[in-house]
Amino acid sequence: MKQVVVLGATGSIGCSTLSVLAEHPEKFAVLALTAATGVDKLFAQCVQVKPRFAAMLDASAALQLAHRLKSAGLATEVLSGTEGLIALAAHPDADIVMAAIVGAAGLLPTLAAVEQGKTVLLANKEALVMTGELFMHKVAQHGATLLPIDSEHNAIFQCLPLPLQQAGHRASLPDFGIARLLLTGSGGPFLTRPLNTFADITIAEAVAHPNWSMGHKISVDSATMMNKGLEFIEARWLFNCTAADIQVVIHPQSIIHSMVQYTDGSVLAQLGQPDMRTPIAHALAFPERMSSPAKPLDFFALPSFTFSAPEPARYPNLYLAIAACAAGQGATTALNAANEVAVAAFLAGNIPFTAISLVNERCLDRFVSYQASALDDILALDTETRAYARQLLGAL
Repeated sequence: MKQVVVLGATGSIGCSTLSVLAEHPEKFAVLALTAATGVDKLFAQCVQVKPRFAAMLDASAALQLAHRLKSAGLATEVLSGTEGLIALAAHPDADIVMAAIVGAAGLLPTLAAVEQGKTVLLANKEALVMTGELFMHKVAQHGATLLPIDSEHNAIFQCLPLPLQQAGHRASLPDFGIARLLLTGSGGPFLTRPLNTFADITIAEAVAHPNWSMGHKISVDSATMMNKGLEFIEARWLFNCTAADIQVVIHPQSIIHSMVQYTDGSVLAQLGQPDMRTPIAHALAFPERMSSPAKPLDFFALPSFTFSAPEPARYPNLYLAIAACAAGQGATTALNAANEVAVAAFLAGNIPFTAISLVNERCLDRFVSYQASALDDILALDTETRAYARQLLGAL
């Protein structure tokens, strides 16, 4: 019986994880659930799965949760703050940690799990975007097992030869006959929208992804294709390659989740429904397979597949991320911080959709040459970039 900690349990990945775990009560038990501020949802999840522990990032929310759990007769122990999340991620009884906290807030708990040698199911792409080399060094140093959950990275992982999967993240792709990684993306809701109308894009339009059900921040990132840019940076570290080894391919149907091109001309692709329960089930069971609640593909009901190159004018955020990936760790840390501030401002109704890339570009220009390898330097750069981004917002 594997003990599972779900960091970010109330988000879309967290809910999908609990859905998969519920299918296999003989294999997994939920040790702990965490959330930021959503007391109602986390309380309902605790009632359902009865974890030993729960944690909330917000201290007042943690007090509310503890009171409600006690009133309901549940013995779940409630922790609070970043320290509480770190304690549960590193708990000695935890076998698997689902790292599904969105944004920079997920970095320290995910690192804590790595440093305790856990099996980490990585759905928090910002951990690698912010600290790539440091993060991967710690994975190797502490003997942690790192399995990708993003559908694209999980697809690439599934298309790799077994010896490369087992070799870990220090192996070289060319040594296994791999020419490049093909990272697919749907293009989001604005793939065909006229560019001269982008300034009029509303919040409701930006969060309405055509294929995937996700939180608002990730949905906006998908609309700008920053999400694909962050995945590009993440792939560089997960698979020990360079920016030149990765190509982004627009595939609006979201059935091919990514591909691996080999030097002999072969291309291996992983296909499935746009349902995160498939990669979650794969990672939970790895190296074996187990069922998930996701529906199987019906090839006779599928639409035709189409592919295209992403337009720079339509997706400037994607190309900013690719440039940052080539520039180095400081650039990717700064770009991620700027984007979190800009997207939050858009979702608050304070800036237009087109201003997101403007803020990101100006922050990247300012911090592109910064060197940040130690964790303290990375966190300091993150803080400095956020402050500068907020200054830019005030001038818009």
